[in-house]
This record gives sequence, structure tokens and C-alpha cells, in this order.
Amino acid sequence: MLYWVFQWLRYSEKYRNVQHEYALEGDYTALEQLYLAKVAQLEEVLRDQEQADYESKQEQLDYFTLWLHQIKTPIAVMSLLQQQLPHSESKKQIEQELIRVEDYTHMALSYLKLEGSTQELELVEVELDAVIRKVIKKYASLFIYNHIQLEYEPLKLKVVSDGKWLEVIVEQLLSNSLKYAVKGKISIYAEGASLVIADNGPGIRSEDLPKVFEKGYTGLSGRLHEKSTGLGLFLSRKICKRLGHRLEIESEVGKYTKAILHLDQTEMRLFD
Repeated sequence: MLYWVFQWLRYSEKYRNVQHEYALEGDYTALEQLYLAKVAQLEEVLRDQEQADYESKQEQLDYFTLWLHQIKTPIAVMSLLQQQLPHSESKKQIEQELIRVEDYTHMALSYLKLEGSTQELELVEVELDAVIRKVIKKYASLFIYNHIQLEYEPLKLKVVSDGKWLEVIVEQLLSNSLKYAVKGKISIYAEGASLVIADNGPGIRSEDLPKVFEKGYTGLSGRLHEKSTGLGLFLSRKICKRLGHRLEIESEVGKYTKAILHLDQTEMRLFD
């Protein structure tokens, strides 16, 4: 495709040069028509290539979406089989790894939905506590096995949002805290119309903070412990932009990390 773009630019530039060069003589019609025909031909080829690229991308999105939906079935079966195992350290480890697999699958599916979706958001009044309790229940075993203390009292806060996408954000933020707050503490509370999820894990270096929302960026902690995909915060901020919310991260190395989700409505974006 780059070849055709280059060709189009080359002939377009030639046409402009020829038009300028022969303008004083007043006799450039034949040459002008020649370049116009060539430019029109290249524009048609470029449009066809763009359409082919779009169709190819859509096919890939459809394939991976189907694959991710199908892989959920064997994951569910493995989860049921794991529950029948006798209590042991191996069972605990298997359960934790299954939760990680489910998280990665859900993350990838959410990302594909964001990339390929043109559907409207279902903005309604959402009870924030219901979303938080559902996510805490999902990760209950991780709190227990990793000896993580949870500080949470009902917030009694209602917000205008899309409940499903808001749940994805809360999942990603709590999952991040669970990765690094082993034998530590996670606090969930409200500051005005904002939801705060804080942990006393290793923290994030100041030089890493501006980059934490970049796709694929894991930072030093993620590289050392091999716990991060570099997609969670990228995905969360992308969803926030769609919902009109705002997400920021505060941290100090060796002390804390706070994810602050501002739930008041700002500018909403259906497409990026």
C-alpha cells in the first residue's frame, strides 16, 4: 500500500510542477490530461487497497473474537475440574493461574470489542457498590491465598456510566493492585465523585508514571516480576475516554500506588 501512496504523491507533484512550468505558455492541456488520468488511476488503486486492508483487518478481528469466545468453554471446564480437587497448595496455584488466564482472555476480548465496535454505550445510573462487590467476589481467592488485607466500606455512590465497561475498568485496576500488594493491603474508597483503589505495594518510579498508560509498557516492576502485560491501564484509559471518565495514577516508590477513577462526566468519545 505504501508503494501506491508514494506513486500517487509522485504523480500529483509532477502534475503540479508541469502545470506551473507550462502556465506561461498556455499550452499544457495534453500533458495535463495525461497526468490527470494517471493520478485518477492511482487514486482508484489506492481506494481499492484501503478497502482490501479494511476487510483484512475486519476478518482478523472476527477470527480472534470467535477464538476468544470459544476458549472460554475449556477454561470454564478446567475451573470446574479444579474445584473437585482435594485441598492442597497445588490446587491453590492452579486456581490462581486460571484466574489469570480468564483475566487475559477477558482483557483481549474487551480490547477487540473496543477496536471493532460501533455500538452505542448503554449509559444508565449505576450503583458503584454493586460493581465493586462483584469484582471483589471474583478475586476473593487471590485476597486469601496472597494474604492481602482489604479495606472497603459501602460507598453508597451512584454514577452515570455503562455498567459492563465500568466493571472492566474496576477489574483491571483491582487486578493490578493484587499483582503487587502480596501480603499487603488494598483500600477501596471514594473521594467525592471519584473511586480510589490504593495499595501499599512497591510503587511506581516517577520516570515510569508518564508512560503507564502506553500500550505494552510494563515498567520496572512488571519486568522484574513478569506479572504485567502492559495492556491493563492502556485498556482502562481507552474505555474511560469512551465513557467520559478520567483515570490517573499516583504513586511513590516503596510506599503506595493509587488509581483514581474520576466518574464525573467529561467529554465522551465513541471513536478514538
